Amino acid sequence: MEETKMALFKGKEIRKIIYKGEWWFVVEDIVLALIESKDPKQYIQKMKSRDPELSKGWVQIVHTLEIDTAGGKQKILCANTEGIFRIIQSIPSPKAEPFKRWLAKVGYERVKEIEDPELATKRTRMLYKLKGYPDSWIEKRMRGIEIRETLTDEWQKHGIKKGREYEILTAEISKATFGLTPSEYKKVKGLKRENLRDHMVDLELIFSMLGEAATTEITREEDPIGLKENKKVAKRGGGVAGIARKKMEEETGKKVVSKKNYLLKNRDNNKLSG
Repeated sequence: MEETKMALFKGKEIRKIIYKGEWWFVVEDIVLALIESKDPKQYIQKMKSRDPELSKGWVQIVHTLEIDTAGGKQKILCANTEGIFRIIQSIPSPKAEPFKRWLAKVGYERVKEIEDPELATKRTRMLYKLKGYPDSWIEKRMRGIEIRETLTDEWQKHGIKKGREYEILTAEISKATFGLTPSEYKKVKGLKRENLRDHMVDLELIFSMLGEAATTEITREEDPIGLKENKKVAKRGGGVAGIARKKMEEETGKKVVSKKNYLLKNRDNNKLSG
């Protein structure tokens, strides 16, 4: 299964994932983007009861896919562009029409990204820019994404399956680098379903990259096969970054792991200077 991505519609985050070569969107996120509701699951059930035709064809337009959440990957209802178009027909909202245009644009962008993968990178940069991140942070984040993709390519070559096994190895690297698994790290930062790396400050991003880059190099040199062998390599790769982190902390007297969020820190600085 592919990694969960984020899209933005009028400031609302909508999770999406590539499945069978096209975007599939989390249905609950769509509902929350279009209406004011504290219980999207209940709204979806009421929507289906109001629209018998929608209810009848529900299993044809909706699939349960594994999506990243605060508690790890969970199976959540998703629909492709065609399915979402059908669903929003049953949602009375003034946002429905602009959302249809947004959805069509996102679908079109996916086609263009397949033809020219560089567009996906440009779009990611723009998304971070729109969220308020500074260029210096974006450069580190984009480099981190590239390093991560290189690592997962190596994992695939060495018998690692996407999904749960990726999570296990990522947790090994993180634990060795920072002394925390990703879920523990999120608690330190007060995060729930948000992407952890999108809330890291500079040094946190740098040590994350070092841990994954070191793991990639060791993997290439030693050619481990299967989860058990790759776990050992992940721990050693993360350990390289862990040693560097501890040395940095000794020299500066400051902890690298921080509750700070680069985006929020940047906003606070802007407020102070404004």
